[in-house]
Amino acid sequence: MSKNLVIVESPAKAKTIEGFLGKDFTVRSSFGHVRDLPRKGKVIDIENDFSPTYEVSEDKEKVVADLIKLAKGAEMIWLATDEDREGEAISWHLSEALNLTKANTKRIVFHEITKPAILKAIQNPRGIDINLVNAQQARRILDRLVGFELSPILWKKIKPSLSAGRVQSVAVRLIVEREREITKFKTTSAYRVVALFNVGTAVLKAELDKRFATKPEAQAFLEKCKPATFTIGNLETKPAKRSPAAPFTTSTLQQEAARKLGFSVAQTMVVAQKLYESGKITYMRTDSVNLSETALNQAHEEITTNYGAKYHHKRVYKTKSKGAQEAHEAIRPTYLNVTSIDSERNEMRLYDLIWKRTIASQMADAELEKTTATVLISTATEKFIAQGEVLKFDGFLKVYLEGTDEEGEGEDMSAAQAENSSMLPPMKVGEKLEYSEIVSTEKYTHHPARFTEASLVKKLEELGIGRPSTYAPTISTVQKRNYVVKEDRMGTPRNYSVLSLVKGKIADETKTENTGAEKSKMFPTDIGMVVNDFLMQYFPDILDFHFTAKVEEEFDEIAEGKLVWTKMLKDFYKPFHKTVEKTTEHSERASGERLLGVDTATGKNVYVRIGRFGPMVQLGESTDEIKPRFASLRNDQRLESITFEQALDLFRLPRVVGQFEDKDVRVSIGRFGPYTQHDGKFVSLKKEDDPYEVSLERCIELIEAKRIYDIERILKTFPEDDTVKILKGRWGPFIARNKENYRIPKGTDYNELTYEDVFKIMGPVKEVKVVGKKGKAKKAAVKKLPKEKVATVKKAAAKKASPKKVSAKKDIKTLLAVKKVVKKKATKKAAKKKA
Repeated sequence: MSKNLVIVESPAKAKTIEGFLGKDFTVRSSFGHVRDLPRKGKVIDIENDFSPTYEVSEDKEKVVADLIKLAKGAEMIWLATDEDREGEAISWHLSEALNLTKANTKRIVFHEITKPAILKAIQNPRGIDINLVNAQQARRILDRLVGFELSPILWKKIKPSLSAGRVQSVAVRLIVEREREITKFKTTSAYRVVALFNVGTAVLKAELDKRFATKPEAQAFLEKCKPATFTIGNLETKPAKRSPAAPFTTSTLQQEAARKLGFSVAQTMVVAQKLYESGKITYMRTDSVNLSETALNQAHEEITTNYGAKYHHKRVYKTKSKGAQEAHEAIRPTYLNVTSIDSERNEMRLYDLIWKRTIASQMADAELEKTTATVLISTATEKFIAQGEVLKFDGFLKVYLEGTDEEGEGEDMSAAQAENSSMLPPMKVGEKLEYSEIVSTEKYTHHPARFTEASLVKKLEELGIGRPSTYAPTISTVQKRNYVVKEDRMGTPRNYSVLSLVKGKIADETKTENTGAEKSKMFPTDIGMVVNDFLMQYFPDILDFHFTAKVEEEFDEIAEGKLVWTKMLKDFYKPFHKTVEKTTEHSERASGERLLGVDTATGKNVYVRIGRFGPMVQLGESTDEIKPRFASLRNDQRLESITFEQALDLFRLPRVVGQFEDKDVRVSIGRFGPYTQHDGKFVSLKKEDDPYEVSLERCIELIEAKRIYDIERILKTFPEDDTVKILKGRWGPFIARNKENYRIPKGTDYNELTYEDVFKIMGPVKEVKVVGKKGKAKKAAVKKLPKEKVATVKKAAAKKASPKKVSAKKDIKTLLAVKKVVKKKATKKAAKKKA
């Protein structure tokens, strides 16, 4: 056994490091965190200084057992997890879980996985930095407290299964507020005038220094231009320069990968993690823009060799981020002389982006010459302005140009394109010009841009909310919880006017453009808006940008040893918990309810609101003798914008689209989405099928396709019992019987299974006695279970739990006693409500 055990958090990282160390070192992976707060129960002792209870997760028990065995046989254990707070916490948890001692444990850190970096780390070990660990603990515990205390309020006041979090709720607020800003935005139009002048054989394009509010004003101006003389009134030339962007931090990498490669934030981090663990780039979670001397020297050599000495300009960037974390260098290739890598396509593309950005950051400025020409109009006071620039020296543009998030921006220009795109022709003051065309085009104002993932990261960083390790999880979480959706949306056609003056005649045209199209933008859902409004009303501090940024700063202070983590939690928790108690007691239910109007056919009110299964329309009152009717909103409809007519139209479902095989074919929307029903069987409609418009022919096509699928998925039947089948499933063959599914043991060939084998797998049904509150024994059929499971079922039944909650354990076939009690409770509740 090796004298030294090195523990890292990922297998890929372990494999790379093992290649650098000799036979005296064994490198193993912990596969991430080995301990965490249990998912359920009271795991934080608030009265005892917020003391947490940690446990080794079930899936890590074998990993920990193997590491304990290896640690006992090693003379020295090296904890080599990542250098940020999360990595430090993993090392601390490993130390606790493996019962390591300070005498035989050393902590090593490095920001790149190269042989020199690893050997240097081995030569310069340190202990576990408890300040970094406490900063991570404080974040984890605070976020758990916020989530565990806010979420039950949302279940009670809005809808079951909702959740809230400190940073994610602020992200949702940003998206909701931007959407409402867009909704309130009033589009206006103005006429922009552009002229093309002949300058020798070249053409000069110039724009009027004024826009006209109305079409008559624009037309009047063009009338003035008919007899006018156009003269160059002024020429102004100024030198200018453009400097390269700093090397990548986590957030700028996420933004640029989204702009240039179309990556999501999560995808960028997954690819970057692979590049780091294989030793190709430095650590990818960092706020630093600093480059090491080694990297600066490599950049100098690479630039002077490939582009010449005049292209090199050494730059030392300083981090502006107030709470820059512990990673000490920007994201860069480990070896800058490696211009490309042979790897998976996305890894190659991201590496190329990182290499270009790093090299460009050490290159000379691009030198430009900007020229402004003023064209005077003899019959008007307005002027035409032409602007152009000439690229005198491309500098860093030879390698890289940073993208932008501006709406309407095209693809990034290369240096050559930049040089040729806006050059002005040779001119002199006093020179007279002839126009070839003057065009006045109606232009509409554009609402503020919706957030992309990249621009949301940028905004969070500007506000000081979150840190490099939190951006990607935050954006993924708000989408998983259906508070936000990222999607494309089709635009709508819009007419605009174009007035053209050519050869002394004015032409008037009406053209059409597509407006409002969105690509990969973030939209708030109805439930996201309702949750945001509720939290803004009752927990304004949690959603306050400055408050959230201040909490992040306090985590930074804990990491630097300037603030005691338990004091920070006390100061936060006390007022927060009081607000929780007050809100639980006094707040009203929130559903985003709007009264749209009264249905003339029935005289009943029409409402939209959030229901148990999402946004819906309600026709009638819940207190009426006749139950109200409900209809789900369509995917493109929103609580805040749906009209009365659109709401009533939703009650066209269920509808009969026709007959097939002498039976009605119906279309409706259920809990799991739109479907067609025929002969007692249900078939889901596809994403592209609109339940309000789908034809009979399309429904028959889906029904027949489902029949074929049902036949083809039957792998085996049994003559002893025609209700038992072996079916083809997504994860492999399984046994089905009367809507109950049973997993076939791994490695078992389903072709060899007899009916007796299948019966053994399914297990016999066993009856147990359940005693209710009145002491009466009732029977419930339960699958053959271990003793502790049977006890759980008995306990659940005795408490008269909801059948749905009990059946979710997948251990129970029926709980007759519970069903009767629940039904009786529901009847009493309905009678009470009616009264």
